[in-house]
Amino acid sequence: MREQEQFDRWAISQRHPRAPFYARPHFTRRMFFRLCGGGVTASMLAGRPAIAGDASSAALVTPLNKARNVIFILLAGAPSHIDTFDFKMVDGVTPAEFKPETINGITWPTGLMPNLASRLGSFAIVRSVRAWALVHSLAQTWTQIGRNPAAALGDIAPNLGSMVAIEKDSERLQSDIFPTFLALNSNQAAGPGYLAASYAPFKFNPAYRTPAAGIPNTNAPAAFDSRWNLMHALDDGLRGVNVSGGSPIGRAAEDYEHFYEAAQALIKNSAPGGPVEKAFKFSAADAQRYGNTNFGAACLVAKQVLETGRGARYIQITEGGWDMHTNIYAATQLPAKGKLLDDGLSALLDDLKSSGLLDQTLVVMMGEFGRTVGKLSGAQGRDHYLQQFALFAGAGVTGGRTIGSTTADGGLTADSGWSRGRDIKPEDIEATIYSAMGIDWTSTRRDDPTGRGFELVPFAAQNIYGPINELWA
Repeated sequence: MREQEQFDRWAISQRHPRAPFYARPHFTRRMFFRLCGGGVTASMLAGRPAIAGDASSAALVTPLNKARNVIFILLAGAPSHIDTFDFKMVDGVTPAEFKPETINGITWPTGLMPNLASRLGSFAIVRSVRAWALVHSLAQTWTQIGRNPAAALGDIAPNLGSMVAIEKDSERLQSDIFPTFLALNSNQAAGPGYLAASYAPFKFNPAYRTPAAGIPNTNAPAAFDSRWNLMHALDDGLRGVNVSGGSPIGRAAEDYEHFYEAAQALIKNSAPGGPVEKAFKFSAADAQRYGNTNFGAACLVAKQVLETGRGARYIQITEGGWDMHTNIYAATQLPAKGKLLDDGLSALLDDLKSSGLLDQTLVVMMGEFGRTVGKLSGAQGRDHYLQQFALFAGAGVTGGRTIGSTTADGGLTADSGWSRGRDIKPEDIEATIYSAMGIDWTSTRRDDPTGRGFELVPFAAQNIYGPINELWA
């Protein structure tokens, strides 16, 4: 469908909910009978409180519900797809050290990523992915919120992790001490948008050089409990604790209360050998096994957090430095980043598999877009390009294969190679994550501040975007 047709359908569906100023209130015969019917319905529903997060589904769909957890890896800066996961040998350009080999029908740079070469059976590569934009900040946000950040609701759109958090809120247990959404090495990650602070990402930066550091400031002083109780005695009402209608000074105070409670849960469980230590501290030997990089440390912490089973369900890891406009094949550029990725991701997949967590954890990895194909630029690099890849592993995904295809030089083919017969967009990947988590991707939430209704995946109810079910075929 053309972009204009998509926009027209969206504009019709987003009509402003408020009546114009000239629509004066008046009473009609039709309104009388409507009110009577409403009274009957209301009497049947008496006693049921309104739920702000009520959602409605516009299509009859069945989510796959294959994954309990998600690890989303964002390769910020945009890696070159033809040098990595959609490898294309360019004569006289591609370094011989990349040593491409064909493994079960997949051409792979064994010299760049040798560890992943032996693990091709553990993941699937979607090659027919195409970004909407070639601006880093715009496209990076697009991959995290699954919609245009410059659109009508883009400035309040939540991160996918925040949406997972609110959709899975009813499944949280009293023993869940970690926030549902965790962001590792992701200080610039998209936030909760219009949702409450309790659904915001908990940001933490693991460092391989300080494996025993863990989360700072979690050692409670002796007077902590008395000070905590005093705080509650003084200002529970102002922060909306057990107050009908919430805080009298607004949501900001309620958000602070969420932060206080989350912090206290971490402090109360920070004893040696407890879940916080097991999740966020690690050994130097494990750091080395994951490559002795901060990316590897983030992958290690993600694995440990999920092993504790204490509430985290969606973990975002960001690894930047892929914006290689100059000297892409220099030792400190793509070869170094390739090794970093090869070591960290391989160890993560191995550990998830050995612990049994891979069966219930969907791993998704992608950049915001790709890089130009064919010969290098005059600066010996590759520039921004819409074509890109996405990697999927775990949660029953059939590994060892590719979905979609590109031209001989890495461009998009006329036949994208999947059931919708077109290129795959970030919205499709968003729908795939929701479906794998058992969330109806066609539903619309009714708690947004504009009153328009917030679609989990834009246009999904019209079957424009949807899950990549071929991953499980």
